[in-house]
Amino acid sequence: MAAMVILGAGHAAGQAAASLRQEGYEGEIVIIGDEPHIPYQRPPLSKAYLSGDVELDRVHLRPEKFYQDKHVTLKLGVKASGIDTSAKTVSTDAGETIAYDKLLITTGGRPRKLSIPGSDLAGIHYLRTIADVDGIRDEMAPDKKLVIVGGGYIGLEVASVAVKAGLEVHVLEMEARILQRVTTPEMSEYYHGLHESRGVHIHTSTGVTGFSGDGHVQAVQCGDKEFPADIVIVGIGIIPNVEIAEAAGIQCDNGIMVDEGCRTSATDVYAAGDCTNHPNPLLNRRLRLESVPNAMEQARVAAANMCGGDKTYASIPWFWSDQYELKLQMVGFSGDGDTQVLRGSKADNQFAVFYLKEGTVVAADAVNSPKEFMICKQLIGKPVDAERLADSETDLKELLA
Repeated sequence: MAAMVILGAGHAAGQAAASLRQEGYEGEIVIIGDEPHIPYQRPPLSKAYLSGDVELDRVHLRPEKFYQDKHVTLKLGVKASGIDTSAKTVSTDAGETIAYDKLLITTGGRPRKLSIPGSDLAGIHYLRTIADVDGIRDEMAPDKKLVIVGGGYIGLEVASVAVKAGLEVHVLEMEARILQRVTTPEMSEYYHGLHESRGVHIHTSTGVTGFSGDGHVQAVQCGDKEFPADIVIVGIGIIPNVEIAEAAGIQCDNGIMVDEGCRTSATDVYAAGDCTNHPNPLLNRRLRLESVPNAMEQARVAAANMCGGDKTYASIPWFWSDQYELKLQMVGFSGDGDTQVLRGSKADNQFAVFYLKEGTVVAADAVNSPKEFMICKQLIGKPVDAERLADSETDLKELLA
């Protein structure tokens, strides 16, 4: 009998298996993942798992017993080699052919790699998997020189862990400011100042041209500048894993193209998570998001529809980042706004910046302000009085009325 087959074993896969059972599906569920691990959470990897504050079992999405109890077959350390949408089968590099009734592709993404002189030297790491972090942890030690290539959230999260662990940390960012692609100049400036105050050295407008060393990296070249390095971590973005879908004739364009129900262009084939490009009816545009909430919610929608439902995925994107003792929570896209309203104090590291467009809330960045963040999620799309929004004495719940 054909099964519900899930390709990939990340957040979306783990959630989809649980949701299929919640939807009442009683047939076989098979998860195929090329890593040896059961589905796990990626966000802690660059934070609590890297620092050693959290052990491996705490990173797992659900305990192994869950999959046994729910009769979910896990094929781990197995790479899917092809999809035949006509025969409705998936083949693996282990020589197995698995028939599916419905297929869910949750292949995620992989780090964008550098191919410049010396980029194959030992000691140069990317951070996406448990194995990646284990390799980095083995090399991290106080007083070692760590160079991070890329001033995005992953790079800055690693910087905050490493500088606390006593390493000398340099962040190299080719753009004019850190976080340039994802936030406003004001928030970039805030995080730049935060990291420098904790001892991280940030170098903007600095492009890497090569690495040098005898078998193991010893320096990072940036034109005529050189940064000594014992360890290098590269965080310059993610490439969606669409190759297996593309080879099967499934429509892809900066991700696997899905509709609002997570259906692909192939019959009975769905996709969810970082690998997808989906329409957002609330923002009137297509998006490819690298975010846990997106992966989890798409997985729930896909599972419902694989069971014959007709659910629509429509939510305002939200993200978070932990750096030092600060939790940054973001909802919407700050670039959509034409006005900023600050509530709270940046000096106290507790504030929220609301982004308005023509007087209507479209996004917010909240630092150590969970209450403001939760209410802002409800304020999105609502017109507000900017003065009352900025006034810390005003109860934000009043603005919801």
